Amino acid sequence: MGSFQDRNIILTSHVAKNEAPLLDSGHARLNQLGYKQELKRDLSVLSNFAFSFSIISVLTGITTLYNTGLNYGGPVSMVYGWLVACFFTMVVALSMAEICSSYPTSGGLYYWSAKLAGPSWAPFASWITGWFNIVGQVFMRMGSDNKCRLFTCTTSPGQLGAAWNFLGVFLMILIPSVATERASASFVFTNFNTDNGAGISSRPYIFLIGLLMSQYTLTGYDSSAHMTEETKDADINGPRGIISAVGISVIVGWGYIIGISFAVTDIPYLLSENNDAGGYAIAEVFYLVFKRRYGNGVGGIICLVIVAVAIFFSGMSSITSNSRMAYAFSRDGAMPLSSLWHKVNKQEVPINAVWLSVIISFCMALTSLGSIVAFDAMVSIATIGLYIAYALPIFFRVTLAQKRFVQGPFNLGRYGIIVGWIAVLWVVTISVLFSLPVSYPITLETLNYTPVAVGILLILVILYWVVSGRFWFKGPVTNI
Repeated sequence: MGSFQDRNIILTSHVAKNEAPLLDSGHARLNQLGYKQELKRDLSVLSNFAFSFSIISVLTGITTLYNTGLNYGGPVSMVYGWLVACFFTMVVALSMAEICSSYPTSGGLYYWSAKLAGPSWAPFASWITGWFNIVGQVFMRMGSDNKCRLFTCTTSPGQLGAAWNFLGVFLMILIPSVATERASASFVFTNFNTDNGAGISSRPYIFLIGLLMSQYTLTGYDSSAHMTEETKDADINGPRGIISAVGISVIVGWGYIIGISFAVTDIPYLLSENNDAGGYAIAEVFYLVFKRRYGNGVGGIICLVIVAVAIFFSGMSSITSNSRMAYAFSRDGAMPLSSLWHKVNKQEVPINAVWLSVIISFCMALTSLGSIVAFDAMVSIATIGLYIAYALPIFFRVTLAQKRFVQGPFNLGRYGIIVGWIAVLWVVTISVLFSLPVSYPITLETLNYTPVAVGILLILVILYWVVSGRFWFKGPVTNI
């Protein structure tokens, strides 16, 4: 295959004196890995970053689960829990970025697992990673804006979506400046809410449950890897997209949490179903701030519209990323009717995979209508399922491929192993943590269905492998 140093020399050489340079590094590396360039490679590092940043969408995740943060620990849980989750998320992102630099393909995680697990384990490793990845993507925020996706999911929403999230978060941070009643700095940075109505009084336990808001928000940055076959110099810009999306989300997300928390003055009222927003705390914050200042809540409604548009852009980017994953997974024959899903139209877009992603996501959302239990189960699959998919190739990189992994232009050097192990252990930790009961006594209504949902997914994936997949799926298949 040749070293990266040799490849860079080749890329910068000329066949003749006046001849233009050869393919960019991402295109050349894709050919070395055995794949033809079929998608349009025109995304810059900014565009690649924008897709992941739009999918992470702190405006969407924090707003959606702000109730969880207030209920389990309040300001302390959110302000400091965010920093804890962000630190370990960045560790995971760094490990993923290192692998992405070596294998910049749309398949992303499942392709990495195949290469890192070795020939004997490659088919099963890529199979289980791929299915957890693609199912997790489908379920991620599946109930947010499925109807809107139908009209625009074939466009490139990333930059626009990133700009909207930046603008939206900035406006939300300014909300306390409008408020006539503000919380004190002591409240924002030291108040710990133990009155959760869930029968849980242990402060460490409450704090750990409160991490769900932060960890749920910080998902989806594998999108940068899935867009690498459309990104210029992807072996460098793909990793940059992953790390910058997480890093900037950490900063603006923390600012959003602190800003909104300064507008919180009565936690029990905000969580009460008797308030004007029906118990949705952050919506009630928006409403009260503008009502007290201007005598009406129109400004609060505008804030909710801003959040809704952010959810829309997040959904569009999610569909784009998911369709590229489906395109690559079917290109290697891992999906039913694979030949259909990896077809590319005249605009160099895998249009069939796009519509498949839209339809499946829409159908999954229908099952959750009117059922909080079903919705929570799908959110659990999205969060834990995606992080399991993130951790598997990292685990193979620090175990089976520890001595034979060839680093790309972006790498962690000698720290790659220790960073990888920390990343794997964090995923194991949150997988256990988010499977613990969140309310006592435990009944059918209060049972945490996360382990059930993830367990069923694991059983189905393995059963499909045993009954069918192992006879015909051999891992990634080159097409050159």
